[in-house]
Amino acid sequence: MLDLTYTTPKVKTIAGAKHDWELVIGMEIHAQVASNAKLFSGASTTFGAEPNSNVAFVDAAMPGMLPVINEYCVEQAVRTGLGLKADINLYSAFDRKNYFYPDLPQGYQISQLYHPIVGEGEVLVEMGNGEARLVRIERIHLEQDAGKSIHDMDPAMSFVDLNRTGVALMEIVSRPDIRGPEEAAAYVMKLRQLLRYLGTCDGNMQNGNMRADVNVSVCRPGQYEKYQETQDFSHLGTRCEIKNMNSMRFIQMAIDYEAKRQIAILESGGEIDQETRLYDADKNETRSMRSKEEAHDYRYFPCPDLLPLEIEQDWVDGIKESLPELPDEKKARFMSDFGLTDYDASVLTAEAENAAFFEKVAEGQDGKLAANWVINELFGRLKKDDKDINSCPVTPEQLGAIIGLITKGDISGKIAKDLFEIVYTEGGDPAKIVEERGMKQVTDMGAIEAAVDQIIADNPAQVEKAKANPKLAGWFVGQVMKATGGKANPKAVNEIVSKKLAG
Repeated sequence: MLDLTYTTPKVKTIAGAKHDWELVIGMEIHAQVASNAKLFSGASTTFGAEPNSNVAFVDAAMPGMLPVINEYCVEQAVRTGLGLKADINLYSAFDRKNYFYPDLPQGYQISQLYHPIVGEGEVLVEMGNGEARLVRIERIHLEQDAGKSIHDMDPAMSFVDLNRTGVALMEIVSRPDIRGPEEAAAYVMKLRQLLRYLGTCDGNMQNGNMRADVNVSVCRPGQYEKYQETQDFSHLGTRCEIKNMNSMRFIQMAIDYEAKRQIAILESGGEIDQETRLYDADKNETRSMRSKEEAHDYRYFPCPDLLPLEIEQDWVDGIKESLPELPDEKKARFMSDFGLTDYDASVLTAEAENAAFFEKVAEGQDGKLAANWVINELFGRLKKDDKDINSCPVTPEQLGAIIGLITKGDISGKIAKDLFEIVYTEGGDPAKIVEERGMKQVTDMGAIEAAVDQIIADNPAQVEKAKANPKLAGWFVGQVMKATGGKANPKAVNEIVSKKLAG
């Protein structure tokens, strides 16, 4: 297990405030289920299709059309709950959430208010330096997405695209356990990582496949502890919800702005209105959208078109057995098996594909050396070329072979970088490239000694300086490496130069 210290953020004075205030944040993450079909119809969920081309009759609310539950979406929700160490409810039910908007053709959204499919769970959020926060999950429920209103095609008209209507969403609701902007972003990043490992949501925030509603309130020091004791939300102050955030950076900026806005109102003697707000990234401010609705405002009632959902424990157990190794466990194993630092293990396990690539590279190799090459050389080059591991021109086997040649002493670190460049741009077997291009490292001690002797003989003045200042010995090492085309074994060169100059 990871060696982490669970901490609570210290009380901080927000710039410009007269008093100390604590931030309290809860989040509702809407994660699109990774499914080819919608929650209650067989229509495609493909992103980027022509407007209104992925719409079934039931999505468009045609009279007489009844929803039919997509079992795979249910499985994905259960899988997510298990990955978040949450309770799975064998009995759940769907409700109608009634509101009227142009992109909601039914006039209601099918959701789960009273009996969600997943109960309480938790997410471990690492904050660096061995510190971590435990964010409690209140519930996960399934619901259908609404469509999209488009206002920028014609100034005089608005358009509606129903392609997203009926797409399955998992709404992941946290407790108000998040205490700052950085922690909020770290929580979203960790949740995204978990969902991608589980394969239940692709986490593409730029496509709207993962969005966050952020509930922000402020309270005086000590009030949060009172809430923990009593579970009375009144201790936390009046909250405002910032809707549809899909950027880690904007989430932090919006929280920071909203906290300062609320504090300014409270310190001037005003009161906070409970409302829904939008974040304007161009102006870096939140603005009022509407008063915050409560459950009764939506007139929830059980959906008459869908029977309660009852699942078997054996089915849940089967899903649990199929879960992959999750990020925290994988990170701990990498640190244990390969002797990696916390940082290196975190980088390598950030994405499941990266972790799998590294493991193949490290098979039979020095784990630390493999990690260094994957993180610094490979990831650095991919970032420069705007590529990811799935479009990497170097295979794990090729990179592993390069590392093997270094370990055996066939090539030096410098030659290895040249070899990597050849393999990256041209491909090929690293061992054959080394042989065919004469890149093999010179390990013949006699040949290296002869090169050292020649450099010393040609530079008597430099020898005297090096004897007076041993730090100058590196000049001779550099000259020998240059004379041998970088092929001499650097360790052997250093040893021979030091011996010769000391003699």
